[in-house]
Amino acid sequence: MSKFKKKDDGGTPAISTASLPDIVFMLLFFFMVVTVMRDNSLKVQNILPFADQVEKLDKKNLIMYIYAGKPSPRYQETFGTEARIQLNDKYASINDVQQFIKEERQSKREELRDKLTTALKVDKETNMGLVSDIKQELRKAEALKINYTTKQGEAGLNLE
Repeated sequence: MSKFKKKDDGGTPAISTASLPDIVFMLLFFFMVVTVMRDNSLKVQNILPFADQVEKLDKKNLIMYIYAGKPSPRYQETFGTEARIQLNDKYASINDVQQFIKEERQSKREELRDKLTTALKVDKETNMGLVSDIKQELRKAEALKINYTTKQGEAGLNLE
């Protein structure tokens, strides 16, 4: 009689899946924390001009963005190549600017409404007439805090 028994070869044990839900939820929470939702999808070309005196705005939630430029190539068949205004996620006319400002003010708390800044993100190829029209509409809506969004660099690079 032998003292040691030979173990039966029952095959490889099954892989435990008990920790699988923990791993899935950990990945889910990671992507929820890391992912940044984009506010607006850009429908106009927006190559910003350069400026050498640039300041960074602190509170992004107090900024209303108005985009101006030619429609993106995928929208040019529908909307043409003339420079247009984009408010939130849709194209707008110059007459919609005042209503946009009113709606943005209404969406903010009472004490923050006076601190709102309008940021103009204008493509460098856009003519100044459209920018002047936007500024006139902002003046009518009493949105007098205006910011021109640019890239930091030498102003001479705009001539290239």
